[in-house]
Amino acid sequence: MEKAYSYRFYPTPEQESLLRKMFDCVRLVYNRAVTARTDAWDEPQERVEYVQPSAMLTEWKKQDDFQFLNEVSSAPLQQRFRHLQTAFTNCFAGRAGYPQFNKKRNGGSLAVGHTLSACGGFALAARSANVIRVAAVAMKQEPTS
Repeated sequence: MEKAYSYRFYPTPEQESLLRKMFDCVRLVYNRAVTARTDAWDEPQERVEYVQPSAMLTEWKKQDDFQFLNEVSSAPLQQRFRHLQTAFTNCFAGRAGYPQFNKKRNGGSLAVGHTLSACGGFALAARSANVIRVAAVAMKQEPTS
């Protein structure tokens, strides 16, 4: 049985800036991947699996316009591609609607699965969480409903 926990983070101003940058990058690559998958399906009726957006990320990081993607860890970006793959799988199986674009106004969230934890991208301590390239962020567990 899987459990979910909710935490409230209390970052310093510098950490908040780094987290915002990470959330912005995650949202950008997610939205670009949704666009790429939609275009691939609309034109030649091709299915795009997890591997193609992951390879696209490497190409995006090489472009001058997207050099800022190199400043954040690739672990959350890759994790978001896995979530997108699950979203499309559920959509084609009839369990969910078509994946929507992420909006900035919804803030940001970080889903930590075993893959992000295993690669050292996230680790919990007693009163803080170590987020890759951000350092220890103060936190408090919130009650779950």
